[in-house]
Amino acid sequence: MVTLLSKLWIKSDNYKDSKVREKYGVLCGAVGIFLNVLLFLGKFFAGLLSGAISITADAFNNLSDAGSSFISMIGFKLSGRKPDPDHPFGHGRIEYISGLFVAVMIILMAYELIKDSIGKILHPELPKFSSLVAVILVVSIGVKIYMYFYNRSIGRKIESATMIATAKDSLSDTFSTMVVLASALAAHFWKIPIDGYCGLLVGVMILIAGITAMKDTVSPLLGQAPEPELVDEIEKIVRCDKRILGIHDLVVHDYGPGRLMVSLHAEVPYKEDILELHDLIDQIEFSLRKELNCEPVIHMDPIVDDDEETNVAKARITEIIESLNKDSRKNENVQFHDFRMVKGSTHSNLIFDVVLPHGYQMSEEQIISYIKEKVSEYNKNYYCVIHIDRAYVK
Repeated sequence: MVTLLSKLWIKSDNYKDSKVREKYGVLCGAVGIFLNVLLFLGKFFAGLLSGAISITADAFNNLSDAGSSFISMIGFKLSGRKPDPDHPFGHGRIEYISGLFVAVMIILMAYELIKDSIGKILHPELPKFSSLVAVILVVSIGVKIYMYFYNRSIGRKIESATMIATAKDSLSDTFSTMVVLASALAAHFWKIPIDGYCGLLVGVMILIAGITAMKDTVSPLLGQAPEPELVDEIEKIVRCDKRILGIHDLVVHDYGPGRLMVSLHAEVPYKEDILELHDLIDQIEFSLRKELNCEPVIHMDPIVDDDEETNVAKARITEIIESLNKDSRKNENVQFHDFRMVKGSTHSNLIFDVVLPHGYQMSEEQIISYIKEKVSEYNKNYYCVIHIDRAYVK
């Protein structure tokens, strides 16, 4: 149904386009509202027939899902608004905020379900059962499985944290209804009053899904590190020319899907023509903008690559840094960049930045002291001027 409606209404596969993303969000939100309201009505009726707290609670869970779909739909509409003077980076993070509201509603519903289920455990009753109740629950399971697959598929295509959260909620609802159905069958055939226990299990499952969905939407709002795949793609595009000797100080700011700000330093040979290098950087920025749908800013760092003494000193610094990484995991390695040598008559300054991973076992002071000591052992006329950096990517 969603595929057919998208072909009739959206008619585009450009998932990075903000208008296309907005239309997909509105479409999936509207379908979610329609299906969840139908499920609520069916399960509420089944709950009245059977008197099962787990079925009634599951019905109101679907009603909260309808409200979540409405919030998601509004979020997609608002996030698609164009930038304005007060919000020059656009309104894309509203989508994350709407996803957070969805997660909060899931958690609140889980709390109510757990509370009611504990009451049912303390005062157990055998619910009534009929074939109509069973049919309603089985159909509900099928509908939720369908909603899981279409939300996950479209969520991945348009890279929407909100829709991925909705898909996870649909999957947890599927398991919840399966447990409710099992509870009804156990009460009918074996006279086992496990309605309250099954309701409690459903509530815990919904609570876990809500906490997971909250984590997925809060992280982008707090400023999470970019995915390693994106970092690799940026480096691949930037280093398309042999005149780019290396990159560092890569920072990615996420202002919502399709609104990435990328800044980095590109190392270039100091003897190359500055106008040609500037043209090269412009071309790389254009490629990044076109292929990754981001707004890039690249700073050029000229590197001396033909002075023997400088190269030997840099090689020695490399050895010292590698000695720090012998017992470290790959993502905890110390790195350095922006190396240059300023020669003098009595001593030479080795100036460079050291990048420390977060949570590294040695402090900044210990790292600086260690490097200076090793450099002094190598050449007492070399003085180190070290600036400590922190990595903004994994």
